[in-house]
Amino acid sequence: MNLLDTISTVYFIGIGGIGMSALARFFAAKGKAVYGYDRTETPLTRQLAEEGMQIHYTDDVACIAPACRNASDTLVIFTPAVPADHQERMWFVANGFRLMKRAEVLGEISRTKRTIGIAGTHGKTTISTMTAHLLTQTGTGCDAFLGGISKNYGSNLILHENSRYIVAEADEFDRSFLHLRPTIALVSATDADHLDIYGTHQAVKDAFSQYAQCIQEGGLLIAKKGTDFVLPSHVRVYTYALDDPSCDCYARNITVRDGAYHFDVVTPMMTLTDVVSGVPGLLNVENTVAALSIASFLCCDAEALKDAVHSFEGVCRRFDYHIRRPDLIYIDDYGHHPEELRFTISSVRALYPGRHLTGIFQPHLYTRTRDFAAEFAESLSLLDKVILLEIYPAREEPIPGVTSDIILDKITCPDKMICPKAQLMDYLRTFTPDILLTMGAGNIDTLIQPITRLYQEHDA
Repeated sequence: MNLLDTISTVYFIGIGGIGMSALARFFAAKGKAVYGYDRTETPLTRQLAEEGMQIHYTDDVACIAPACRNASDTLVIFTPAVPADHQERMWFVANGFRLMKRAEVLGEISRTKRTIGIAGTHGKTTISTMTAHLLTQTGTGCDAFLGGISKNYGSNLILHENSRYIVAEADEFDRSFLHLRPTIALVSATDADHLDIYGTHQAVKDAFSQYAQCIQEGGLLIAKKGTDFVLPSHVRVYTYALDDPSCDCYARNITVRDGAYHFDVVTPMMTLTDVVSGVPGLLNVENTVAALSIASFLCCDAEALKDAVHSFEGVCRRFDYHIRRPDLIYIDDYGHHPEELRFTISSVRALYPGRHLTGIFQPHLYTRTRDFAAEFAESLSLLDKVILLEIYPAREEPIPGVTSDIILDKITCPDKMICPKAQLMDYLRTFTPDILLTMGAGNIDTLIQPITRLYQEHDA
């Protein structure tokens, strides 16, 4: 029996997470009563509440609504970041409720349609969002569970009642993507990450090998050239890269005209000429190649695909412009892995050669900071001025000796400092940057609007 047929109420422990909130919106759209807990109120949880979901912010069994206390028709969904001793989680377990991880639920839903699973230690959110947009705009249609808020749709969930496809961001954290059984899969990167879960880089690559084995018999795998995992023998395999003609999918004739990238894209199914990117950055040209390599197998209308690429507005917090005027550029980005920082900073350098670049970075997780301090420092040294915030702990307890200082000490850029988050706005009032870049996956996003207002007032 389908999961949806057995429940009338869904309770989320950690409803404000980007993956959890997409599921919450899905169940609400299917007519289920949705309730939830999260540790802090955010713009996203406020939006969910405006959409009719009941949310509270105290870990207290007394806050669980009476409607959620019937174990026979209530499904409880939790995120791996929620500890086992969470009071509400323990109450649901003790009272015989059905509890499932977010990844398990997404796996169940994905079995109802043909799934396109987009994986990778970075790049997957933009590629999955772009793929969903291409399928939506060309009339192919899809449901999509995204790891970011699409600017085109204002949501991390896209639904089409009669579509045959689901686009799902396949998350490697906690090996979540192994719950999916995709018909089409893409792998954009297999860099070392989440070593608190995996232990070694080899274990990360082994997990991607396992994910590739989850593809349905006769399905399709598209892998970025250079990704290091064992390719399956039971599916068709294609490769992609930015501009490498030895791959099956690649871009050529890349130029910049009128502030936008123009290029051709070659895929096994078609060649698209004079594609115009709707989002900035050379990395997004590569992301476009990835998305088109999927969409070209499902849609044969080259002009419709080109129009869809041009109309793609991107994802919130992915190379996201907040101020763009001659004297000041302010861009925010979710990047929290050294490779992501390198791509973002290099893209800004390419777009604005000769400009002075100030970067504010909030490290995310003690373990990631410990494991990649040298790599973070190398990427951040591409800046002219570096401001580090304290580490955002998320689900972790502090590790002795692991602070932002271990990154700062290795940065070769001479203009560098650590600034407590609470003091950052006061510091920014002392100077006006040329180009400012904020980066990180913690709560640095709460500074976006204050920073934007500060420099807009300077302009006024």
